[in-house]
Amino acid sequence: MIRWMCGYTKLDMIRNVVIRERVGVTPLEEKLRETRLRWFGHIKRRSVNAQVRRCEAIDLLHYRRGRGRPKSSWNVVIRSDIKCMELTEDMAQDKNM
Repeated sequence: MIRWMCGYTKLDMIRNVVIRERVGVTPLEEKLRETRLRWFGHIKRRSVNAQVRRCEAIDLLHYRRGRGRPKSSWNVVIRSDIKCMELTEDMAQDKNM
């Protein structure tokens, strides 16, 4: 779509990265990270008794997954996002940041 908006075709042989830089489109990874961290802040500001927060305490010791690589849990992904953006969990309490 961005290629079409700029008036380029595939025959022009211009890379997608170059077109995104010219238009100023934010990479998808950054948008996903931003959304996950916004949801994390929403959850952390809720009370401990809220249904959303009860999910954190679920015990999955008896749950067995199938073969293959284990899926990343939401907590692991959030921790890596926080580390990547050089934030702390305390910042989730301050909505003005």
